[in-house]
Amino acid sequence: MRIAALVFALLIAPVAAWGQAPPVAVPAGLETEAESLARDAAEYARQFGVSQDEASARLGAQDASVAATDAIAETYRDRLAGIAIEHRPDYRIVVYLTGSDAVPDQTLTTDAKTVPIVFRTGAKVTRERVIWAMTYHQAAIRAALRAPPGMGLDPRTGELVVIIGNLDAADGTAVLKARLEAIAGAPVQIRVLNHVDVNLAPGARPEGGARVEGISPDDRKRYLCTTGFNVTDGVRSAITTAAHCLDQLSYRDPQGASVPLAFVGQWGWGYHDVQINTAPAPLAPTFYADTAKTRLRAVTGQRSRTSTRAGDFVCHRGERTGYSCAEVQLTDFAPAGDLCGGPCLPTWVTVAGPTCKAGDSGSPVFTGTTALGILKGASYRSDGSCAFYFYMSLDYLPQGWSVLRVDPSLALTAAPL
Repeated sequence: MRIAALVFALLIAPVAAWGQAPPVAVPAGLETEAESLARDAAEYARQFGVSQDEASARLGAQDASVAATDAIAETYRDRLAGIAIEHRPDYRIVVYLTGSDAVPDQTLTTDAKTVPIVFRTGAKVTRERVIWAMTYHQAAIRAALRAPPGMGLDPRTGELVVIIGNLDAADGTAVLKARLEAIAGAPVQIRVLNHVDVNLAPGARPEGGARVEGISPDDRKRYLCTTGFNVTDGVRSAITTAAHCLDQLSYRDPQGASVPLAFVGQWGWGYHDVQINTAPAPLAPTFYADTAKTRLRAVTGQRSRTSTRAGDFVCHRGERTGYSCAEVQLTDFAPAGDLCGGPCLPTWVTVAGPTCKAGDSGSPVFTGTTALGILKGASYRSDGSCAFYFYMSLDYLPQGWSVLRVDPSLALTAAPL
């Protein structure tokens, strides 16, 4: 019971960063924060049919609202079922609570936008209760189905989402919903998706969002992954990628030069999928965000999983798919199958497709210049299209390692690192 309680505490309040790396000067020739926001806003504007100015205002509000939603989550922790950002018909934040006691709506005013914060009541159970159900009843839920399902909390409804295939849906979802609710002791939402969850397996100075490759000792074939963010243990600097990539890797820069990277270790159980390889020279706190790998972004901040909301508009840069952006769907997700050295814990974050392919494993997930996580895997439909991908929050970097980040105040005077 002590071990189970420790795991549950980890899910609700992830381990704080094991000492953040001190900020360093911004290398020359990087996108500014304003330029990074503008590029992401252009993609937001395309997807949601709003102007560039409105898109920039919304993404600015997305970042500015984190402290407010963190405070709301703490204030209403005993009632909180979920927090989500809605984009249509208007941009707003929705907080879903248990009970019937009404909470007055609020507004958040940022530099460019006023955002309504709407409180809804009537959720049957709290977020903590749903995560508890996933943690303690995962084995029983899996045993009740023909194939191990994906599971997560839907913060828009406060329900336990169970993602099943057509085989398990054959008997009818109403009967299955009742059966799973009896096991979980929480409201269940059945989603039928004929899919398979998989790790996105491996299909100069290293930068995040770039290509790493190696030759498998088993079949002697060459496989590739994508680097995530550059990290340090206070002495060494290193790159991150996914733990299910090859141990012995070389970084391939945009000009085609190859740099061997020394294997440090990999962590791939339960809530981890991260590997660390050191570089032969100090690394900059930067990553490639664009498909062509011609522009670098500096890491100026890091956001925890508990501060990430459904509806957040986030981006990633994979070696196979390039740059793309989409909405966060679930912030407490356990992938189907045994992708984590056995069943996965509900610590993963899902992002809507349609861009994910083998070779994107380990790639950086970010918003603007804020680092979020490292891509692990994806769920594919039967036609091969990407339903969603899921990533490991940077909360779960191995002990002693932290993300390299810049000091924005030094941006105008810094020389290249």
